[in-house]
Amino acid sequence: MTAPFSNSQVLTPADFALITQGADVHGLSRPSQSYWQDAWARLKKNRRAIVSLWLIVGLLAFALLGPLLWQIDPARQDIDQISQAPGAERSASIVAPYEFWGGEALSGFDNGTGLRLGAQANSQAVRLLWEAAPDADGFRLYRNIFPVDGGLAFGLPIAEFPNSLAGFYEDRLDLRPDTYFYSLVTLDAQGALTTEYQTLEVPVHRVITVDEVRTRALVSAAAELAVGNEVFLALHPLGTDYLGRDMLSRLMAGARVSLFIGIVAPFLFVLLGVAYGATAGFLGGRVDQLMMRFADFVVALPFLLFMILFQVVFGIGPGESGIVPMLVALVVLSWPSTARLVRGQILQIRQEAYISASRLLGARSSYLVWRHMIPNTMGVILVTLTFAVPSAIFTEAFLSFIGMGVAPPTASWGSMSNEGLATMLTHPHELIFPALLISITVLAFNLLGDGLRDALDARMRSFE
Repeated sequence: MTAPFSNSQVLTPADFALITQGADVHGLSRPSQSYWQDAWARLKKNRRAIVSLWLIVGLLAFALLGPLLWQIDPARQDIDQISQAPGAERSASIVAPYEFWGGEALSGFDNGTGLRLGAQANSQAVRLLWEAAPDADGFRLYRNIFPVDGGLAFGLPIAEFPNSLAGFYEDRLDLRPDTYFYSLVTLDAQGALTTEYQTLEVPVHRVITVDEVRTRALVSAAAELAVGNEVFLALHPLGTDYLGRDMLSRLMAGARVSLFIGIVAPFLFVLLGVAYGATAGFLGGRVDQLMMRFADFVVALPFLLFMILFQVVFGIGPGESGIVPMLVALVVLSWPSTARLVRGQILQIRQEAYISASRLLGARSSYLVWRHMIPNTMGVILVTLTFAVPSAIFTEAFLSFIGMGVAPPTASWGSMSNEGLATMLTHPHELIFPALLISITVLAFNLLGDGLRDALDARMRSFE
């Protein structure tokens, strides 16, 4: 037992000094954090969510800042580079302007008999010569990009001729830098194909005239050009589409359309759903039941039918882009799911003790809803919003793919995928790039939404 306090003890200033927190003093192990600070700290631990967040930031920069750096008109056509894959050869040799050809063989190209070249083959023209066959009634000329196999698939028939002493043909039909296989097949008296044919493999090189070089500004105005010189055509890092339009600039333009619909539409219908669900949950009773039955009715409405109806109302004809009707249809028909979630949260929150205390202190209903209830449902709202964005982007891509959304020449990832579907076997890059961006965007928003759900749910702390 300690001795009683003695009047002889003298207190010094050291007795009143503040006690500093040491290793043996009980105190807070970390500084206090708000709900949002704690949620952000927990979100940063989720690598998938952070990577997804940076992907979304990169996609927004690609859509908004990309056109400032890559200033190429997405509607401009480059007819010399149609459906060019990324990294394709861009060089072209300068030749003289086109001149009429009457079938005479140029020097150095009269190389024997049969199907042969009459001049150097290039993208300006392929000139063919052949002799008559004594037992044939005529000839049919074919062109193919593949060698003739055992099935005698000659390719595209481009001309038919009667049997004469000699024949010639000048092919100028959509020639591109490639290797072509020309087949000359003999015809019998009835005009049917026989088994006798000749095939000639012709490599075609890209050429351009001096006037075309000047017109397209491929070189400086002061450069001296002559026949035989080599120039390079415009650069297209991701290739071109079937009309020769730059894929990179069209992907940027399509990103602005797809992300605009994918972000604005969810923001609007989530906002509508929050207001509707909060009102229903706060009022409760019969009003709540009537409001939620109306929400059930909206859920049952067919989206495609209303999409067509809104297109008619807004006067969108065939071949026109229906961005506004699509936006309106998404907002009008997609809010009930958010309203249900918010209503359930409000019904739970309104029973909390701090709500009852606020009522006793005279808080108005609007103050309770906007100051206490809505802020406490922000976690659910944010998660709903991040999951609604990929759904809206996929809806836009689907509608544009079936021709009910964004119509050419306006670019969107969905319409570009629809255009690339026709050439996916021969030019797959026209489909791969827009489809890949759709997949990356949808995946990024889904992973971010999953990370936000874990970070904003305080109950997840028990699993850490």
